Amino acid sequence: MKVGMLFALNDTTLTLFVGYKKHAAAAMVAWNRIQSEGVMPDIDDIEFTWRYDECVDGTSVANVVDLFDNKTGEGVEVILGPGCSSPALYDGSVASYYDLPLVLWGPPYDSALDDPFNFPTVLSSAWSTDPRSIALFALLRKFNFSDVSFIYSTERNPLVGRCLNIFNSFSLQLNVVTDISMNYNRRVTNNTVESLQRRLKEASAVSRVFIFCVEHPTTRRNLLLAINDNGYDTKDYTYIFMEEQGTAFKTFSTNGQFNVWVNNTNPDDPRNFDALSAARKMLILDIVGYNDTTAFLQKVRDAFTQPPFNCSDCTEIETSVSRVVNFHDAFLLFAYARNRTVKANPNYATKISGRALLQNAQGTFNGQSGTVRINVNGTRDPSFMLYSLNAGDDSQAMIRFDISLAADRKSRTVQLVELYTSESQLWVARGGVRPLNSPRCGFGGNQCPLSFQEQYLAIVIAAVAVFLLVMCTLIFSLLWVFRSRQREEAQRDRIWQITFNSLIKPAQKSITSSKFSLSSSLTTSTKMTLDSKKETDLHAFFFLNGEAIAARKHAIRHYLGKRETMELRTLYSLDHDNVNKFLGICTDGPQFMTIWRLCTRGSLRDVIETGRLQMDWFFKFSIMRDISEGLHYLHHSPLGAHGWLSSGCCLVDDRWQLKISYGGCRFIKETEMRSTKNLLWTAPELIRSGDTVGTLSGDIYSFAIICSEIVTRKSAWNIEEDHVDPEEIIYKLKRGGGKAIRPELETEDGNDVNSSMLLIIKDCWAEEPEQRPNTEQIRALLKSINHGRSANLMDHVFNVLEQYASTLEDEVESRMKELVEEKKKSDVLLYRMLPRQVAERLKLGQAVEPENFECVTIFFSDVVSFTTLASRSTPIQVVNLLNDLYSTFDAIIDEHDVYKVETIGDGYLCVSGLPHRNGNDHAKEVAQMSIALLAAIRIFKIPHLPAEKLQIRIGMHTGPSVAGVVGVTMPRYCLFGDSVNTAARMESNGKPMRIHISSETNHFLTNVCGGYRTELRGEIIIKGKGTVETYWLLEDHELVD
Repeated sequence: MKVGMLFALNDTTLTLFVGYKKHAAAAMVAWNRIQSEGVMPDIDDIEFTWRYDECVDGTSVANVVDLFDNKTGEGVEVILGPGCSSPALYDGSVASYYDLPLVLWGPPYDSALDDPFNFPTVLSSAWSTDPRSIALFALLRKFNFSDVSFIYSTERNPLVGRCLNIFNSFSLQLNVVTDISMNYNRRVTNNTVESLQRRLKEASAVSRVFIFCVEHPTTRRNLLLAINDNGYDTKDYTYIFMEEQGTAFKTFSTNGQFNVWVNNTNPDDPRNFDALSAARKMLILDIVGYNDTTAFLQKVRDAFTQPPFNCSDCTEIETSVSRVVNFHDAFLLFAYARNRTVKANPNYATKISGRALLQNAQGTFNGQSGTVRINVNGTRDPSFMLYSLNAGDDSQAMIRFDISLAADRKSRTVQLVELYTSESQLWVARGGVRPLNSPRCGFGGNQCPLSFQEQYLAIVIAAVAVFLLVMCTLIFSLLWVFRSRQREEAQRDRIWQITFNSLIKPAQKSITSSKFSLSSSLTTSTKMTLDSKKETDLHAFFFLNGEAIAARKHAIRHYLGKRETMELRTLYSLDHDNVNKFLGICTDGPQFMTIWRLCTRGSLRDVIETGRLQMDWFFKFSIMRDISEGLHYLHHSPLGAHGWLSSGCCLVDDRWQLKISYGGCRFIKETEMRSTKNLLWTAPELIRSGDTVGTLSGDIYSFAIICSEIVTRKSAWNIEEDHVDPEEIIYKLKRGGGKAIRPELETEDGNDVNSSMLLIIKDCWAEEPEQRPNTEQIRALLKSINHGRSANLMDHVFNVLEQYASTLEDEVESRMKELVEEKKKSDVLLYRMLPRQVAERLKLGQAVEPENFECVTIFFSDVVSFTTLASRSTPIQVVNLLNDLYSTFDAIIDEHDVYKVETIGDGYLCVSGLPHRNGNDHAKEVAQMSIALLAAIRIFKIPHLPAEKLQIRIGMHTGPSVAGVVGVTMPRYCLFGDSVNTAARMESNGKPMRIHISSETNHFLTNVCGGYRTELRGEIIIKGKGTVETYWLLEDHELVD
């Protein structure tokens, strides 16, 4: 394989950057690596050919043609170069013509060469000027720097210069952004400290963020000195240096590498410290450092001494200025791309295609210049590094910029990778604080905000005055609010302070004495009126403002101090569905009384003791749930424990909702003594201590005793049925022990109670208070028992009623179906006796008026010699005979539009044309029916006289008739008129098995209907008619040709 290379040789302003003696042998080092890695296995020999174009456009193009041309020139397969940007633009077009690859490796080149459309065979291991601008914009946006100055110098030969290209690229991209502005830019040609001081002063008037790009280390150090001399090395200024050496704060010179602030000709220069002061405020945006340059450079020097180079003075090679590492990676890039291209298409092994090579160039490999990422354009995606000095003045990488150059410029992206743990590390020389884009007093120092006194003195005075006014108003308002609240509290207290005169007694029928429950006089659990309530030693009943109330009597008159008033006020404010409403107290009556809303169904104790209410499982659950809800509300209210909870304090309203009464009133309970029977609901620990106020856990125990009453539907401890002395139970409760006494939980129906409910009760009456669940746990347990179902008792009652209603609806629906079936049978029978339209009117109770029909055909038939036949038969046989005969007739009639009027003995009367009018078809319908009847008679058999043949006479007449219903008890649909008599005469004067018709019928059958044959009988004498001409209707077998 032949490989072409382009260098500068004689121009000393170029050789340091793209010279033959600093780069050529790197291709051999790359070839050695290619062979060792087997990148191009089909190539075992390499031939390097080079030309010296001195970066002259014409010379470079001529060399490219000579190298590429296979006929007149060298016929190389690839050219590494040129090193300069200007001739590369022309050489790229020539390479496109030959379809051979050109691999760039020199200083930053024109970004136009990144376009694969115009340069489809150009690859690059170096970078254009655009990526540096992209990274710079990302840096400025990262720290919100929007106002910048750009100062650059061009000490190098323009053919290998970088700063002018970077400035031009930055300016070009600045035209399409709106968030960053370049307020000052200057190209410096005089790099003395004094000249640079002037430029810095000019720039400081419009910005505090400076971008520097210089091409000589002396200019760089003079900039630092100018910064120090101007006093700009403060935390207000930010300096960004654009570099490409990969050495961060180190710089290259003929004397070696030094820190940028060090005078490389006089390392002991005392001004080094001034330059260092400025360097601490600078940031360097540089390329990523190279890989193992020392060993690599030695390999290059060794390669120069060997064929084909044989250069003994090619030893001064370094990487900070020359592009030897990029030149090395250019050959590697070609090798990797060629290997993928040949694998994709083996035909390219003999002659490579530059276009095919670019399509297969994308990929990543580890080059001498770092990680080489080649994009779809065949050019390199660079990475840049931002460096700053740490507290020890050592260079430290802070941010890496990874740039992706897509074919579409709008799709180019940059990813910032933060290498610091905290941003303050980047600004260590500024006290860890990010510098501002613009100073507080503006760039000119004349925009400082006014002092607080200057700016806000008047406002402060006004604010103080307003504050004093507000404070006075606030104090007055607080006093007013305090007084209003006192008056409001006094007003609220008057609401629950009830005078005895406002209580109205209902009419009483009898007075009995009881001390145990609110409504102990109730004998049933049904709803009762207030008049039926009886005053007891413990309770009285009144009307208050039209509302029925219950008053609990107390033996001691209590003084209502602040604590008592506060408690009663809180008690009055309680409002819950399962807590009975406290209405107030009465202190001016014969006795001190607490007033409560009346629950009309009495106490739960009364409901249980009467035993007249059937409680199913859900009813019991609902009562227990109501108690737990009310108790939970009390326990989480300011009142806390009830203390005196029992089934007598659990009241039932008219909706069967349970409400806990006599909560609170701690000051009353502290002075009252409970009877022995009332202690049956008290927790053992409270009985032992004599506590009359109660505890939360004690209420849970009382809840369990009440639940035992609900489950068993018996009083607490079942003392009435078991004849147990309450004092004995109290004694056993005080004694306690391992197996403490508790009520029995057996029910009459063992399946009536959920087992989980029994476990809750047993947990609640545990001997140790801390083992009892709280109200929150009880509610959760009860909810789990009834999971997924309604918890409302009334809903349960309504569901039961709905189930009953649903069952009732099904029963009614079944009965209705039976009724409808029977009605259908009745209607069928009725419709057989009367015409449908007549029957419908009679069913509606309407009168049926006689109706005149202008033309109908009437049919009469009679059994010949029926009297003789009947004399030879029994009555049952006669009935059966007629039934069989008329059933046959009825079946035939159903096939024709004929209405059967009646049968009289062996006579049969039919009509067509009424009640349903059928135009002129009535004669045809009767004629067809008559013929069918004769045919049926011929095959009819008399069951008890099989040898006898039955014969009938048939008469027909067509004419007008009147039809109507006659009778009320047994209504009959009858025909009236002369036409009926004429038809009867036709039958009586006829002959057996012949159809005798009048002349009117004959006219209809032959002239109107047509299709019938008749035979003139002649004139006969008809009773009541005289001489009448009649006809015979002929059957098919009677027709003679």
